[in-house]
Amino acid sequence: MSGLFGVVSKSDCVFDLFFGTDYHSHLGTKRGGMAVCTGNGFKRAIHNIENSPFRTKFERDVEEMKGLSGIGCISDNEPQPLIVRSHLGNFAITTVGRINNADELVQKAYAAGTTHFLEMSDGIINPTELAAALINSKDSIPEGIRYAQSVIDGSLTLLILTPEGLYAARDRLGRTPLVIGKKKGACCASSESFAYLNLGYDACKELGPGEIDFLTPDSVQVVCPPGEEMKICSFLWVYYGYPSSTYEGMNVEKMRYICGDMLAARDSVEADSVAGVPDSGTAHAIGYANRSGIPFSRPFIKYTPTWPRSFMPQKQSQRNLIAHMKLIPVGDLIRDKKLVLIDDSIVRGTQLRETTEFLYRSGAKEVHIRLACPPIMYGCKYLNFSRSTSHMDLISRRIIAQLEGDKADEKLHLYADPDTPEYAAMVEEIRRQLKFTTLKYHRLDDMMASTGLPPCKLCTYCWNGRE
Repeated sequence: MSGLFGVVSKSDCVFDLFFGTDYHSHLGTKRGGMAVCTGNGFKRAIHNIENSPFRTKFERDVEEMKGLSGIGCISDNEPQPLIVRSHLGNFAITTVGRINNADELVQKAYAAGTTHFLEMSDGIINPTELAAALINSKDSIPEGIRYAQSVIDGSLTLLILTPEGLYAARDRLGRTPLVIGKKKGACCASSESFAYLNLGYDACKELGPGEIDFLTPDSVQVVCPPGEEMKICSFLWVYYGYPSSTYEGMNVEKMRYICGDMLAARDSVEADSVAGVPDSGTAHAIGYANRSGIPFSRPFIKYTPTWPRSFMPQKQSQRNLIAHMKLIPVGDLIRDKKLVLIDDSIVRGTQLRETTEFLYRSGAKEVHIRLACPPIMYGCKYLNFSRSTSHMDLISRRIIAQLEGDKADEKLHLYADPDTPEYAAMVEEIRRQLKFTTLKYHRLDDMMASTGLPPCKLCTYCWNGRE
């Protein structure tokens, strides 16, 4: 994932741009960037944020930047925003999404006359630069955005800043959100709906799938109306989204309460307390506790002053270590207790296994694991939420391969169905290998119901492979 923020204002916008972008720090892991339109061109700053918060890297830039409009991003990988000079004029661009067919599109760009792309240090082309090249192949920015979204296999939400104003474009199928805020003399566009509230903006609208709007300090003009088909990422509510955010009318924290409630409604475990793996599991645990009547507790406390995000290091082994170091046990709430522990998901299984072992070493009698989503069967090919480079990184796929051998792929649909004996066998083997007392996953139908949206509007690819 990544997060975007843009603002157009009648007065200097840098304060709003800085804090609005900083409020997206939970969505990215590697780089942060800001670009402002100065009146004489664009001024840009990009910094590595793997080991330092966004705000500490940009404090000096904020003092030096001046402008009435700007865009910023927190990015998983590529440096952005980019500043582009083309036949469409000068503009700055930042994107969220994923381009699966980048090699094909690059070759088409060469054939159409594009002479070169700048290669990043890992040997790939910056996806935002490729998106800009696709846009520049048309006669206007809106036409170029529509074209880029039509040929990209994956997803593309973006902001384009011009001297005249700001284009905000949501992915063709609305896989990621984009919302507009307004206050006197200014408008903003944001991935997260809470990012502008403390800056004095009021909620204006949420862009629909494929919608393109043009923002000035006084107006929001619909350039391309929204389409009807939507496939918004369900995992935004389960894990990625910040509790204060709302997508398609459903607040993240509220959804997680409902999710936990529905988990408990299908459960009958006896325990002394319910706890969530901080942070995303906590709200699910509150919902579970409220429904089940089992008291909510915090048997470990997350230590965040020095490592605010466990997934900041790029190496999985380092992320596992940091995640472990951040959880400080509260012995009196663990010793001789039967615990229900709720997490958002299991991907590889490493961190949750180590957390469970940690609870046993601290004196827990039983650890019952409950997951707020179904078993993950496929790595995300739209938003990069999972770092898995192979399906076999996923514990569910490894277990299925152990159980089925060469027939694993043809039987995946049986293991994705919570009412089959194959599913039950997979869950039991995961439980055994990770040494949980019991293990239950949220059902996909219940999880979708927790969002309040029609199932047809939700992307569930990572759970059932359906696009």
